[in-house]
Amino acid sequence: MNIDFSFENPTRIHFGKTAMQKLPKELQKFGKNILLVYGKNSIKKIGLYDELIRMLNDCGKNVVELSGINANPRYSQVLAGAKLVRENNIDLILAVGGGSTIDCAKGISVSAYCEGDPWEKYWVNYEKVTNKIVPVGTVLTMTGTASEMNAGSVITNEEKKLKLGRVFPLGDVAPRFSILNPEFTYSVPKYQMVSGIFDIFSHLMEQYFSGDDDCVSDYLLEGDMLALISSARAALKNPTDYEARSNIMWCATMALNKILSVSKTQDWEVHQIEHQLGAYTDCAHGIGLAIISIPYYKYIYKYGLHRFVRYAKNIWQVSATGKTDEQIALEGIDCLSKFIIELGIPQRLRDVGATEDMLLPIAETTFKCGGYHVLNTEEVLAILKQCY
Repeated sequence: MNIDFSFENPTRIHFGKTAMQKLPKELQKFGKNILLVYGKNSIKKIGLYDELIRMLNDCGKNVVELSGINANPRYSQVLAGAKLVRENNIDLILAVGGGSTIDCAKGISVSAYCEGDPWEKYWVNYEKVTNKIVPVGTVLTMTGTASEMNAGSVITNEEKKLKLGRVFPLGDVAPRFSILNPEFTYSVPKYQMVSGIFDIFSHLMEQYFSGDDDCVSDYLLEGDMLALISSARAALKNPTDYEARSNIMWCATMALNKILSVSKTQDWEVHQIEHQLGAYTDCAHGIGLAIISIPYYKYIYKYGLHRFVRYAKNIWQVSATGKTDEQIALEGIDCLSKFIIELGIPQRLRDVGATEDMLLPIAETTFKCGGYHVLNTEEVLAILKQCY
């Protein structure tokens, strides 16, 4: 553990089949005015909307609704929510859905009382939030982002063709509480389920492929990856396998609540490329990550060869007998590719709506951060062409 760190996570998690029973007690800690933020019709189809409204009414809350949050939440939706917060003196934003809905709720929470343009201040210039922040609580219905236990907010500005993420201080913006009932994820279509699964896997890999030391976090990351692979396969066979879906849900939360990243340098370039892909195509986040990951890792593995060798051996049980380190590393990446195919994820950018003329502007606007190797625009473009 060569990098000093401080760790804090203020989110209270209620997990399991009875988790919703804890919601009324949580609601009692906040004022009367609630902004209920959710997507389109999924929470109504599974009966969760009616249950929530009943609980909110029983708790004497005044409910204002913001519905229709997109899979890639829009900045216009953040501004609409911020307006509702101010007009109704909102005491708590209750986000019900997956990571997109929760990300939008956090965006609303920091933007409602911002003086000036929140986009420029918080997502572009990364300014410290000094204005009032409205607390957020969540009821999770789709796993992947860990937004239920972190302070990240990824927002798409359609006018500017930018999809940017901001990780705010945990103590300020992370949800005060999150309700996690794995049964709520049963109705998620397979395409969205596997998208979430790969988003989790990408979070783990982008923290893992960094550093040269023997770090406790790497062992924990390996354990989460192995648990996710096993549970993903079980959920593919039986989408209502409670044990599998509960494991996937907790893998997701653990993957990006910061506990697995302590003392790690990290490499988030795959996410940065996908963010801009999403800004141009609105594709499902995890699907885009999967398409980009293979050419990206084949391009950069030599810069962190030792870690890719360890990954191949420990995650995919690649035999080292008679092979060079490069052969072992590449076989590990091939195993990842086979897992993506096993999940049923598309293989090409054209399959998610990308056109050839989009590739250069995506490459140009991608934030270059890297880990073992920082890409330039030409390298990003080459990777995009490989998976087009």
